[in-house]
Amino acid sequence: MELKNVLLQKEGNVALVTINRPKALNALNSETLKELDIVIDEIANSNDIFAVVLTGAGEKAFVAGADISEMKEMNVLQGRNFAILGNKVFRKLETLEIPVIAAINGFALGGGCELSMACDIRIASEKAKFGQPEVGLGITPGFGGTQRLARLVGMGMAKEIIYSTRLIDAQKALQIGLVNSVVAPEALLDEAKKLAGEIASKAPVAVKLSKQAINRGMQVDMDTAIMIEAEVFGECFSTEDQTDAMTAFVEKRKLEGFKNR
Repeated sequence: MELKNVLLQKEGNVALVTINRPKALNALNSETLKELDIVIDEIANSNDIFAVVLTGAGEKAFVAGADISEMKEMNVLQGRNFAILGNKVFRKLETLEIPVIAAINGFALGGGCELSMACDIRIASEKAKFGQPEVGLGITPGFGGTQRLARLVGMGMAKEIIYSTRLIDAQKALQIGLVNSVVAPEALLDEAKKLAGEIASKAPVAVKLSKQAINRGMQVDMDTAIMIEAEVFGECFSTEDQTDAMTAFVEKRKLEGFKNR
């Protein structure tokens, strides 16, 4: 299947994924979601990708939302199935073994904000705008917005954003913890790729297990969570990376590189 709405490029051990519908402000229709699903599978099956940068084509939008022109004629069953599709794809992205960095270059509204929240780390351009405008269109957020937003910024702030449909700028997003950092527009991709490269240079198994421990641990009570951490911590001691890195540290020499790739 030839993909046109989602582009995948590899730069060393980093994948660059671009939502490519700039004329539609990268709005997510069913076709685009299915293409993103395919790209995530390709990345998951790769042996040489250790971090991902996700962005939108053009200068105006990361993803301006789900495609309203497709949604406006949906009935109850079709609406539910569209939400299930979006949630399935976003959850697959969220649970991808390797870290995903969202490089948010413009509008991240509705499904776009939800897509960014399914990523591990969010870096925003100074021009980025965030919001969940769905209730102004007679619907609720449908791709995880009611759940991930509250987990990231707290219930009160999430309710204010969703109920009011107000847009927030990049600095406000940083203030409330929705994004990790804000950079100049021209520096956005370079900063995201730099961070992805740094992550990709570390012990891949340890990075994957750290992501797993964080994601699993956030869903359970603290006693269960620390047992999850102990489990993945112990698993690291089965890797050459742990042996080589700790030996190099004790011997006060530079590690040449990690083997478990």
